[in-house]
Amino acid sequence: MEISLITCAPGTDLYSIFGHTAIRVRDTRRGMDVVYNYGTFDDTDPMFYLKFMRGIMRYSLSAETYDNFMMEYEYEHRSVVAQILDLSCAEKNQLYEALRKNTLDENRFYDYHFHTDNCTTRAGRIIESNTRDSLIYKNILPVNSSVARSPANSLHSGSGLTFRDMIHEYLEKEQASWSEFGIDLFLGTNLDKKVTNTEAIHFLPDYLFRGMDSAESNNKPIVSSKITLLDFSAVKKNSAGLTPGKVFSSLFLLMIALFIFRKSTGIAKTLLIIDVIFFSLLGLLGILMASMWLGRVDDVCSNNINICWALPTHLVAVFYIRKKAGWIKYYFLITAILASLLVIGFAWWPQRMNPAVLPILGIIIFRSLYHFQNRNHEENASVRR
Repeated sequence: MEISLITCAPGTDLYSIFGHTAIRVRDTRRGMDVVYNYGTFDDTDPMFYLKFMRGIMRYSLSAETYDNFMMEYEYEHRSVVAQILDLSCAEKNQLYEALRKNTLDENRFYDYHFHTDNCTTRAGRIIESNTRDSLIYKNILPVNSSVARSPANSLHSGSGLTFRDMIHEYLEKEQASWSEFGIDLFLGTNLDKKVTNTEAIHFLPDYLFRGMDSAESNNKPIVSSKITLLDFSAVKKNSAGLTPGKVFSSLFLLMIALFIFRKSTGIAKTLLIIDVIFFSLLGLLGILMASMWLGRVDDVCSNNINICWALPTHLVAVFYIRKKAGWIKYYFLITAILASLLVIGFAWWPQRMNPAVLPILGIIIFRSLYHFQNRNHEENASVRR
């Protein structure tokens, strides 16, 4: 019997962009070649996307033939590498029986949590729990000192790598700038905590691959050899195209240009319409951020600093932009101050915000100060009359 850890390259869809991990059990004498996959989910559930937003995701372990498993990755041109595990006969049988037991209906389902309990986490843990001796991982995080060693349940940490850094590594490699922007908008400060060596290994497929590649059990490497099952590394990726930074910077420059020519016919009215749309969208975004902060069962969207500029109250404020409500000028002044503070402390906030937020903050400051000063001008003119 041969057991290997399968690591699959990222796909183009968001759910597959971080790659995938599975376990292959092959026994030529019994004509068996099965892949155990902890990443199975049912997206036909009519409540799937609502549950997804709330972090209520039921994943399961499935068993399928190796050929069926590989068809998807060959079709999507995704590379696949196998690490053959150097286990004793007893360990192989124990691991195989544990996988078979976990495929039973009463055992196969689990509550998926993005960074603490996913398909990579499950695959790593079941291998660790079925090796006779403790599985010892070398440190795979970047450190300045010599390579450290730590057991699978250690709290050794690296030089400051965070969950967000690890996510960015994948997204930037795939040139998925819009996915990176969206993820940065909704994931709060909890994803900016430094990861331990074990947390990194159990989080993403490539990190488990690196961990296993250097791991030892019973004073010998756990991986005996590596085999490339599919190689699409030479396939060219699409260019990044219009990134969020380019789009929002262009919008900022457009609004400045419109402001310069605001005395031309219709320009001032156009700017006002853009303001209503812009602040309305920010308000809707803020409501979504607040809903995910308060409504999710996990903490990945908690303590989100982005809500300080995507204020849900913008949805109310837009109805008073042209009305004679005394408080609205102070509302825009506070909005401008908040956005300015975010810009000043951009590099030091405990939450790493996406750089594409900077031109958005620029628009907020620019247009909020305009409405504050414009309202002041109108009030002073009214007093003089």
